[in-house]
Amino acid sequence: MAEAAAQRHGNSGSEMWISLLAILMGTFVAILNNSLINVALPTLVNVFGSTTDTIQWVLTGYMLANAVMIPMSGLLGDKYGYKRIFLLSLIAFTASSVLCALAWNDTSLIAFRVIQGLSGGMIMPIGMSMIYMIVPREKMGLALGLFGIAAMVAPAVGPTLGGYIVEYLNWQFLFLLGVPFGVFAVVMSSALLKETPKKPELKFDFPGAILSIIGFGTLLLALSKGQSEGWDSFFIVSLLFVAISSLVLFVWVETGRESPLLDFSLLKIPVFTLSVISSSFVMMGMMGGIFLMPIFLQNIQGMSAVDSGLLLMPQSIAMALMMPISGKLFDKYGIGPVGLVGMLVMGVTTYELHTLTADTPHGWLNTVLTIRGIGIGLCMQTLSTAGMNAIPRASVGKASSLSNVIRQVMSSFGIAILTTIMSSRQSFHAAAISDSVSVTSTTASEALQGLTGLFMQAGVDAATAQGGAASVLAGMIAKEAVVRGIADALLVSAIPIFLSIPFIFFMHKKPPKKEAAQEQQKAAA
Repeated sequence: MAEAAAQRHGNSGSEMWISLLAILMGTFVAILNNSLINVALPTLVNVFGSTTDTIQWVLTGYMLANAVMIPMSGLLGDKYGYKRIFLLSLIAFTASSVLCALAWNDTSLIAFRVIQGLSGGMIMPIGMSMIYMIVPREKMGLALGLFGIAAMVAPAVGPTLGGYIVEYLNWQFLFLLGVPFGVFAVVMSSALLKETPKKPELKFDFPGAILSIIGFGTLLLALSKGQSEGWDSFFIVSLLFVAISSLVLFVWVETGRESPLLDFSLLKIPVFTLSVISSSFVMMGMMGGIFLMPIFLQNIQGMSAVDSGLLLMPQSIAMALMMPISGKLFDKYGIGPVGLVGMLVMGVTTYELHTLTADTPHGWLNTVLTIRGIGIGLCMQTLSTAGMNAIPRASVGKASSLSNVIRQVMSSFGIAILTTIMSSRQSFHAAAISDSVSVTSTTASEALQGLTGLFMQAGVDAATAQGGAASVLAGMIAKEAVVRGIADALLVSAIPIFLSIPFIFFMHKKPPKKEAAQEQQKAAA
């Protein structure tokens, strides 16, 4: 029955694409909101008279709430209907955006952001599940390519737009900007989407829900706070112990249930498992550029948030433009050639970024990042499509929840690893450069003499000039150490991308010819 309904949706032509547009709008508003907030934390600190550690929970609270809801999305969609859950999530997300704009202190803002995260956590997996229910398999690549545009355009314009709002408008617009998009998405989804078959007899998995909230919540909190608190601190070690214990118990409980929160039996499907592993590795590699490049541009090259966002925008636009193209190529040729080219391009350009220096020209950087964006656009969505195409339509909701929660964890894990590598390598390079300068006394004395001379030319006395010169030299050493630490972290981020390439050959399956696909659709209907 579900299969036949899905086929009827899939054969509805223009109705199918209009329904897809409604899903894209919902996804866009959720991602845009979070990308706007990332650049605004210093402003929020000043607005509410808060501290950086406290206001950081505006992001951390949203991320944790978002993550703990993803595992529940599939079961809730199956039980109550995917359209209903999608609409309720959109309405709650839009309403909480208004509440965030009305926040009167940092505590209320964090509380409203948690509510926003709880609703936003289900929008993407539910939306992706509905796409697999309304789009026929031979058009899935193109449909998910269009879905990827919403997922990539929002991060592309979010930081720049957020920086502009912070600089020229009121901070409330950070949250109010997405409200019209949310209202439009609710109206379109209500009018255009058809409800999916419901399974009211399903029992909600309360033990699994409790264990997943504890396990995934503590794990992501540990990964996000590990560098600042110290990986060997009692707080982080305790979180990791609780997380690992809860997740092991969660897997054990879920494997014995009739209607599990996360259906781990889907990992028995080889193509789906390879898709989840490879896309998680690629996500970790992608985090290198997304997370480290703004740090380099703003902290090393002194760019503002708006200017750095404008510089990084071509990469995101290239990703967005390539996603429907890669989807069309996937539908025609399969994942083999498309995914292989995309991973090679992404891996090589990510590796090239490790040659960064403090005065790297923006033209070269923009070119490399844009080509890298093309590679990401070619491989990222095709990996997900290949895996989900191997899943029976009746299980796509559970598969979407499972794949999304794994990628969320791996994304946070990647950021934690890269942050740790950047910090440790920065300390290593600072010590190495300092030793080199002290050993090579001629070089050190020449540098100090030159800097001292510049200070004295400005009318500073000799003692002050020598102190200023030493301070400047120490700052130059620290800056160079940061650059080399970022470069080393970018080098490491290329490794998981290259490790993913062999999986492509095991996932490749030649797409059926158009006539054969049509016969399969008729038979299924």
